[in-house]
Amino acid sequence: MGKEFSLVLEEEQEDNMNGTSYLSVEMMKKVSYMAAPMVAVSVSQCLLQVISMVMAGHLDELSLSGVAIATSLTNVTGFSLLVGLAGALDTLCGQAFGAEQYGKIGSYTYSSMLVLLVFCFPISFLWFFMENILKLFHQDPLISKLACKYSIWLIPALFGYALLQPMTRYFQSQGLVLPLFISSLGALCFHIPFCWLLVYKLRFGIVGSALSIGFSYWLNVFLLWIFMRDSALHHEMSNLRLQELISSMKQFITLAIPSAMMICLEWWSFEILLLMSGLLPNSKLETSVISICLATSTVHFLLVNAIGAAASTYVSNELGAGNPKAVRAAVNSAIFLAGVAATISSISLYSYRRSWSYIFSNEREVAHYTTQITPILCLSIVVNSFLAVLSGVARGTGWQRIGGYASIGSYYLVGIPLGWILCFVLKLRGKGLWISILISSTLQLSVLAFVTFFSNWEEEATKARARVFEMTPQVEGKQNTQNILKEDTQVLLNDASETV
Repeated sequence: MGKEFSLVLEEEQEDNMNGTSYLSVEMMKKVSYMAAPMVAVSVSQCLLQVISMVMAGHLDELSLSGVAIATSLTNVTGFSLLVGLAGALDTLCGQAFGAEQYGKIGSYTYSSMLVLLVFCFPISFLWFFMENILKLFHQDPLISKLACKYSIWLIPALFGYALLQPMTRYFQSQGLVLPLFISSLGALCFHIPFCWLLVYKLRFGIVGSALSIGFSYWLNVFLLWIFMRDSALHHEMSNLRLQELISSMKQFITLAIPSAMMICLEWWSFEILLLMSGLLPNSKLETSVISICLATSTVHFLLVNAIGAAASTYVSNELGAGNPKAVRAAVNSAIFLAGVAATISSISLYSYRRSWSYIFSNEREVAHYTTQITPILCLSIVVNSFLAVLSGVARGTGWQRIGGYASIGSYYLVGIPLGWILCFVLKLRGKGLWISILISSTLQLSVLAFVTFFSNWEEEATKARARVFEMTPQVEGKQNTQNILKEDTQVLLNDASETV
């Protein structure tokens, strides 16, 4: 199934791509058609935890506090880590699909499942002692107890999520978004009445809200497995050998660790800044405003992250296929779409800067403070729009290590220390914290933009195919044979020309 990457193929691809400009309308349509359902997929998966927290919050204020803290901590210590590790599949599966090495897609997917399941055990152990951890940070004993209880009953959801992430990347790498859309929407439609049944009718309380997430994740996994079993690649996946799994596992871990750094370090930095807002004199006001800004930024991120996921898919596919010109078209098209989304979102938010915060709170003080931060939030939305797309490009290309180092430098060497200075030394309070977020994101964007715009896509295509065909001995033999045939053909042509 593999097609060799040769000079002949490159010349054919150049001829085929002559009608494709660096800002291709056709490529923009492809990215848009994939990004639109991916938004629904991301929103559906995100709403599972939100709905459970809302239903638990209607029990009493103590339940809301416990579930809210548990949700935040489980996301930071568990779910974000699984998302970060699975980001390696954006590179591996996407490039393997582009190179038509379909068997490798299965080996990468199954090996990643095994690795993620192994990571679930130490995470579960940590969740079992969540109460003791919260007490170390002087949290309320009752809230800590409820948060720990919720976290323990959320462990089945963690294992389901460990399978869900690789399966999502499996379909995404092939551009098959319809199975993802149907399964995630089906899980959400099941989750709403089932959570209500467990929490209120069966009186399971917060235990029911946690269990419902687990059932919904596993339902999503089951639906995706049905689609996967009936897919054209399932036959390729059924003949995997142990040696292939071990080899794929090594490749996966090599990319998964920096991928987790790239995603998790950024995610965790926002939680740290939120905790810092709780140290301010009027902590209730400051935390409320920062939380509102984070929630708004997260909603917008779901949109642009879908564009980034589409960009990651097309970049990895075209690199694996050896089409550097198509890669440029995909990158530029995704950046253009991110610019459109950023412009619409920031202008809309700034136009309603005096009223949009009332969606979250009826307090005038909160609304007035949020109005002051809105211009900074709008700039942050613009930066994060491009950052989401370039992060997708980085995952599709295999630049996770660069992204990880950029996250460390931007957020932990610059952002968080600067946030402390602006917030507590210069007395800018929450506004200073959000300025530090903007500066950190801008630094990370600058690094990824520099790498993207000055990269040699021809070399990246060669690296991608070398990665895909690693541990595949027959490839080298075929390439040597092809080179010999090309040399023999050239000799014959020269002899013929001399004879004439």
